[in-house]
Amino acid sequence: MSRPWLSALLLPLVLSLACAAPAPAVRAPAPESAPVGAPGLVLVESVPVETTLDHADIPDAKDVWPEMVNGATRTLDISEFYVSNEPGSRLEPVIQAIEAAADRGVKVRLLAEEKFYKTYPETLERLAKRPGIELRRLDTAKSMGGVQHAKYFVVDGREAYLGSQNMDWRSLEHIQELGLRIRVPEVVRALADVFELDWGLAAGGKAPATVTAVGGPFPAHVSGGPVRVTPALSPQGWLLDPGTWDLPKLVKLIDGAKRSVRVQLLTYRARGRDGSTFPELEEALKRASARGVKVELLVADWGKRKGTIEGLQALHAPPGLTVKLVTIPQWSGGFVPFARVVHAKYMVVDGEQAWLGTSNWERDYFTQSRNVGVIVEGAPFASQLERFFSDTWSSPYAAEVDPKATYTAPNISGTP
Repeated sequence: MSRPWLSALLLPLVLSLACAAPAPAVRAPAPESAPVGAPGLVLVESVPVETTLDHADIPDAKDVWPEMVNGATRTLDISEFYVSNEPGSRLEPVIQAIEAAADRGVKVRLLAEEKFYKTYPETLERLAKRPGIELRRLDTAKSMGGVQHAKYFVVDGREAYLGSQNMDWRSLEHIQELGLRIRVPEVVRALADVFELDWGLAAGGKAPATVTAVGGPFPAHVSGGPVRVTPALSPQGWLLDPGTWDLPKLVKLIDGAKRSVRVQLLTYRARGRDGSTFPELEEALKRASARGVKVELLVADWGKRKGTIEGLQALHAPPGLTVKLVTIPQWSGGFVPFARVVHAKYMVVDGEQAWLGTSNWERDYFTQSRNVGVIVEGAPFASQLERFFSDTWSSPYAAEVDPKATYTAPNISGTP
C-alpha cells in the first residue's frame, strides 16, 4: 500500500522547485467497513431509453448514484472527465444529492478535466458556488499529455463507483453504459490514492516517488459467489505503483485465453492519432484467434469514421475473430447530440476472468490519459458480464463489419 504524501502535494510552491526532494507518499484515510453482507462488487448499468437492452436484475446508475451520495457522512471525492446536466434530467437528483451532502457537512471535492471545462462549465460552476464543495480542474495535457478520462467517486473512503458513465445526463438516459459499485477496501483505497495524487497535481504539485505496491488480487464477494479483484490503472508513468498499469494486465488476460475473448468498447484503434502503431492488444487478439480461441469485438458505430473503420475491417476475420458494430436508433423525442451509442468498456475471458474500466482501446488511453478499472477473477462475476455481452451481441442493434463496404460515419454532434 502507498504511504502518506498528501501534505507534500498540497505545497505546489515547494514541489515546483527542480531541486526539491521526492515527495513522501501519502495515504487517504483508512476505509470504513462495508455493510455486513453487502456484495463487494455490484454491476450497475445505464440503458438508452426506447431500446431492449435493459436488464431487470442489474441496478441502474440513476438509482445507485444518489443512493451512494446520500449515504456519505464525512467525505465525497468525485473525479470526472466533465459534468453536464439538463433541467429535469436523470442527473439532476444526483447533482442535488451532492449539494445536499455539502449542506450537511460532508467535505466534497470535485476534480474535472480542464480541456472540457469550456465545453461544459455550467454544472461545475453551479457546484463550485456551493459552500462545502471544492472544485479543481486538472490540466492533464501539461502533466500526463492526455486527458483526465477516469470516471469514479469515493464515498467516506468506504465504497466507490467506477465505470464508463461520464457525469452527463445523457449517460443516464441515452447511452448504454456499465460500471461497478465497489466495497472492497483495498480497491477503494487504491482509487482514493489516485484521487489524492491527481488532486495534488491539479494544484500544481508533482507526482510523488514510486511507493509500496498495491498488491492483489483481493478477495471479494458478488451475487453468486467469491471472486478476486485487482486494481488496473493508467497511464504508465503516473501511477503510485507501476505494477497497477492496466495494459500489460489486459495482454496477459488475452494471452491466457483458452476458449473465448469477448470485448465491448466505444472505440478500438491499433494505430495512434499521430500515425504510430499500437500493436499490443491487436497482436494479442490475433494470437488468441490463431490458437483457436473465439474472439468477438463489439464497438459503437462511431467507429465508422475514416481512420478507424479501416482497422476494424482488417481485423474482422470470422469465424475466429468477429467484429460487430452497434447502432442505437435515435430517440423519438428528437436528436440527442453525442448520445444514442454504446459506451461500456469491458472484456470477458473464458467466462472466468474479466476486466471493466474507463478506457477505450487506443494508445493514449493507456499511456497519456488517466483511467481506472479492475481485473476480476472468478466465474460468478465473469458470467454476469458474459450475459451482458451476449445480449448486446445478439441484439438487433449489432451487425458484423463488412470488409468491402464504404462506411459513412454517423453525425454525432448534429451540426452540418
